[in-house]
Amino acid sequence: MNVFGIFLTLALYSTFSWIYSKRRTPLLNPVLLSILTISIILKVGDISYERYMESARFLSFLLGPAVVSLAIPLYKQIRIIKEYSKEIAIGIIVGGSVAILSAVYILKAFHAPEILQRSFAPKSITTAIAMGVSEKIGGIPALTAVLVILTGILGNAFAPELLNLFGIKDRVARGLATGVSSHGLGTARIILEDELSGAVSGLAMALNGVYTAFVLPAVINFLV
Repeated sequence: MNVFGIFLTLALYSTFSWIYSKRRTPLLNPVLLSILTISIILKVGDISYERYMESARFLSFLLGPAVVSLAIPLYKQIRIIKEYSKEIAIGIIVGGSVAILSAVYILKAFHAPEILQRSFAPKSITTAIAMGVSEKIGGIPALTAVLVILTGILGNAFAPELLNLFGIKDRVARGLATGVSSHGLGTARIILEDELSGAVSGLAMALNGVYTAFVLPAVINFLV
């Protein structure tokens, strides 16, 4: 069994996590640095992405159980989440709508082609759902997947710092904003800082995926 991808990924992430623990700055974010370093190694070593992914397939397999495990903090925080259910529902509708509208209208302002607007529109939801939505609304699923990952990396690297900068201290609001805007990668960061925020972020990520999957195909032709 070729474990090159597993070893490379875990070694880099562990190293960058240790560095980040010594100096907490968004520019030393371990996810961001791991992705950049792996990309450079593959390019310099003339190693195809397919070969790397084949050897790291076990890590991809673990992604499913990792997502399911978000149900544990959600269950532990269920009382508070029920108490804020109305605010969470409104936040998902508003946040999900803003994510769609901002992507489309910023591109329209720069006269971007319609196919790019359709590809950018689902960028804030998780990859599997976003690619399906992109294909349904006439976007480019591969491009949408790249945009989703970039959005998640930015959320993982900068979301807590941006929330601190704007003085947002409410734990439910911090989780809601992170989950709606930067899906799983943002959730992976915020849950390390606070379990309640992480639980709300995981819930917001899932519900925003459902909301966007139903709403975006119905409205995209009126927007572009």
